[in-house]
Amino acid sequence: MFTALFLFVTLSCAKDSTSSDVSIDISLGENGLVTVVANANGANSYRFSFEENSVYDSTSDTYEYTYSNKGNYTIGVWAFFDDQKTSYSFASKDVEITNATGESTNGGLLDLSETVTEYEDYDLVWNDEFNYDGAPLDSRWHLQYKPILGWGWANDEKQHYTTRRDNSYVSDGTMKIVAKRENYSYNGTNKQYTSARLNSKFDMKYGRIDVRAKLPSKGGTWPAIWTLGTNINEVGNHHGSTDGDVGWPRCGEIDIMEQRGDNKNEILGTFHWGATSPPHDYGSFGETKSTSQLGISDVTSNFHLYSLVWNAAELKIYVDNNFLTSLSNSSNIPFDNPHYLILNVAMGGTLGGDIPASFDEDVMEIDYVRFYQ
Repeated sequence: MFTALFLFVTLSCAKDSTSSDVSIDISLGENGLVTVVANANGANSYRFSFEENSVYDSTSDTYEYTYSNKGNYTIGVWAFFDDQKTSYSFASKDVEITNATGESTNGGLLDLSETVTEYEDYDLVWNDEFNYDGAPLDSRWHLQYKPILGWGWANDEKQHYTTRRDNSYVSDGTMKIVAKRENYSYNGTNKQYTSARLNSKFDMKYGRIDVRAKLPSKGGTWPAIWTLGTNINEVGNHHGSTDGDVGWPRCGEIDIMEQRGDNKNEILGTFHWGATSPPHDYGSFGETKSTSQLGISDVTSNFHLYSLVWNAAELKIYVDNNFLTSLSNSSNIPFDNPHYLILNVAMGGTLGGDIPASFDEDVMEIDYVRFYQ
């Protein structure tokens, strides 16, 4: 259902007396969508301002913008009457955005658009319920597309990751990560497959992470729900060197869910690390369990809950709250630093294996992502 709110705004200032007044019509759609229509006789271009760092020039008198969070905002419009933008009119209006998915409280980190599972001794601190349409929210997700090896990705993955809507989008209450067979070049390197790899723009030390997902079914796909220590400073990731520059594996890696390309009836949970003391020896531990061992239904046709429960003493991985594997934390294992979440579908490589000639595309669907502390 579409709810409209129309506002008429008169001229606030004009630099040139030849400039005519500018008026604005504003309508509110669903999930934070705002449509602004400006009207100024003789204008040849416009500038629309919605919030800090969200200013856009356009030759059209209409602009759409999606607010991530509820709250009060000032929308400004400049109407320009010459190419040099020296003759203009300006109008602004304060408006309350009530239709966004995020809350203005808690820094806009919470999406309370649906009922969220509550756990004793935990509070929800960051989430995405994917109750909107379009690209994954820029306020929550970073699309990592630069190959970390320059020409490609670790573990002999066969795809390029992209920022295109073809490879990641939100619709009908879920986010889709789509792996495709297609020729695609990046920075002079051609690959035969594309997909998407998303970094959460939120990180945390200790807590619980829940991801409800349905996994791809076709051979050669390697879906993963996992974390890296924010101090990795990996090429092209969102966090960069803001929290350190130790590299992999000293940053620590937690694979909450991985699935082999040739066995879609098993789930892997794995921990990787580099020892905190020199020579920082590599360590790894994990377990693989079948759907029958976990007591769950098929993971490619049904959604299941993949969870990490992490504290100073231990890390535990669950599927539908059924125990998969655990690791004791210690001073020599670096799981005492903030981690961010990664969602991706790789093609081929160490766990994806051989890609069938018949492969065309496949999807991992994410119903929600929730962080608790």
